[in-house]
Amino acid sequence: MSTSLPLFLAGPIIRRSTQHELCVWAVTSAPLDAEFALYSPDSEHTIFRASFSAHKQVQLGQQCFIVLAQFSRDNATAAETPDKNSPKSAGFPIDTPLQYDILTDQGSLLTDIDGLRYSDEKRPTFVISTRAENIAHGSCRHPHHRCDDALVALDTKYNAITVQDRADLLIMGGDQIYADDVCGPMMYAIREAIDILGLRDQALDDDTITHCSQLVPDIMPLYGRTERLPYTTVNHGLIKRLLKSAPEPVFSSNTTENHLISFNEFIAMYILVWSPSLWSHIPLPDADAMQGLSDEHKLRWTREKQELSQFCSGLKNVRRLFAHIPTYMIFDDHDVTDDFNLTVGWERAVYESPLAQNILTNAMLGYFFCQGWGNNPNAFDSGFWHTITQFAAEPTPRSLNEVNQLILHFEHWHYTLPTTPRVVVLDTRTRRWRSESSSNKPSGLMDWESLMDFQQDVIDADAVVVVSPAPMFGVKFIETLQRIVTFCGHPLATDSENWMAHPGSANALLNIFKHPKTPKNFVILSGDVHYSFAYDIRIRFRKGSPRIWQITCSGFRNQFPEPYLSVFEWFDRKLFWPESPLNIFTRRKRMRIERRRPDNGSPQLLVNASAVGEVLLYPDGSPATIGLLTGAGEQIVFNPCEEVEAPTESYVSRSDSVTRD
Repeated sequence: MSTSLPLFLAGPIIRRSTQHELCVWAVTSAPLDAEFALYSPDSEHTIFRASFSAHKQVQLGQQCFIVLAQFSRDNATAAETPDKNSPKSAGFPIDTPLQYDILTDQGSLLTDIDGLRYSDEKRPTFVISTRAENIAHGSCRHPHHRCDDALVALDTKYNAITVQDRADLLIMGGDQIYADDVCGPMMYAIREAIDILGLRDQALDDDTITHCSQLVPDIMPLYGRTERLPYTTVNHGLIKRLLKSAPEPVFSSNTTENHLISFNEFIAMYILVWSPSLWSHIPLPDADAMQGLSDEHKLRWTREKQELSQFCSGLKNVRRLFAHIPTYMIFDDHDVTDDFNLTVGWERAVYESPLAQNILTNAMLGYFFCQGWGNNPNAFDSGFWHTITQFAAEPTPRSLNEVNQLILHFEHWHYTLPTTPRVVVLDTRTRRWRSESSSNKPSGLMDWESLMDFQQDVIDADAVVVVSPAPMFGVKFIETLQRIVTFCGHPLATDSENWMAHPGSANALLNIFKHPKTPKNFVILSGDVHYSFAYDIRIRFRKGSPRIWQITCSGFRNQFPEPYLSVFEWFDRKLFWPESPLNIFTRRKRMRIERRRPDNGSPQLLVNASAVGEVLLYPDGSPATIGLLTGAGEQIVFNPCEEVEAPTESYVSRSDSVTRD
């Protein structure tokens, strides 16, 4: 299908930004033959220029190019370094506002992107900050959930304040897409986008789905994928084998009616959830115009279309936010599929099904191109790139199998940011501590080797910010329920994958906190659970205990179902207060946990609202403010139960200066 498309289909997004590298991600409808230009504020003279043509642009379709540009002063255009006293080795200007543009001989390409600039800007403006003292964070952005998008609220806030008062970085801690829970109108849009962009078809090693072109609604109806996904008897116990029970679904999600399958579907979804550009070319029909839908599905389509339309109305804001804040990401299960690697049995079922394994590989390929690369481009060597680009050019079963093996053994999705304090982002999905006693018990979120890598990343640091998609210290009552359900043999029913669910990883993690060379201040940022809370944590019976703060914000556009959360929270407060004798039965019994209280006037300590977390840190790495900005625009602060003496140095506004005093 030939369609007149804008050049920028998604992005530009500012990704990893340090003194010596600046990463820019985008999706374009044609090769990006332009230059990236960097300016000082209110200046028409560039301090850096470099051509996009010298950087990776991977063609995925007739009108789809993934732009992965990693700039450094070493690859600047020679004629465009006006400050002769500033050598290239000095890197980019840090801790000061910078403006950027994307230029051709005809002028700026960014002026064609509606609403990309904030109201007082000539060009998009950002800061390469050496500090991580003002952090926005969260997770779980569900397109058709019935709540507001907190990223839209954050963008609206930033439009009214100066660049110095915006976050140093935005951390998206997982579930940036919901690959296993796609509504009907979104799947319709994904299939339309594949045609519009001319995304390459993909051959699969499967008896029923040999090519991804067979996934069109005419062949595989909307809401009809569950029966076409793989089934297995791998995890059948003795009784089920004797009774010759029917095969069970490999994927444990309850919402697989439109589960993403092909690589091009993952790419299309990322474009559609991060940018409004394609939506003007994909009008969503009313339910009555959809052929083949049952009356029940027509009612569902109408409801989902309304929810998705609300989501799409904020995409211009989300795109603007990503263009102004260095953004970092890590995957969680829904970026791939629900319960990703939760138990050994789950893994066995998936990896013994070629189709299931191909779906996981397609998901991780989508994650790499749209999320993983921009976190730390240097983690991917020439061999990795050769295998990936070979598949992108010719997506055959053979090239996909090579990618399968590459992804299966890749161990560098985690990364560290060289800020003060240091930011350590954990991969809690692919390097798990598998249970040796039962294939139906939850795996530890990280294995021994990855936990030792984590310890080396934090050792001897004065302070550290740790990004763990799942909270390291969660709600004890909910974790107790998960343990009971796991004991009954159904860990997948309650997502029993908290840090304390596996004795080995739990004990290793707690020992890291007790290490004599551990940082004095740990700030742990998490999401996943669809509610928000903050804890102050100390190790009992130890002088000089490190100070630990568990700060959880979830989701950007998701909420926990009520009244369940209110009931769980009430039981947690009644049964597991800091001096409760029941604490001796928990694996973190040597930890004292004080719950912070939100100042929203509610007696509940858990906040059940879509929100983005906002954390301000003192120079020593301890929190000055732990807050939330809800999707409705409400500011909430988590106050400590006891007054804590602040460090001598304190955080101040950066409206007039980018320093602290």
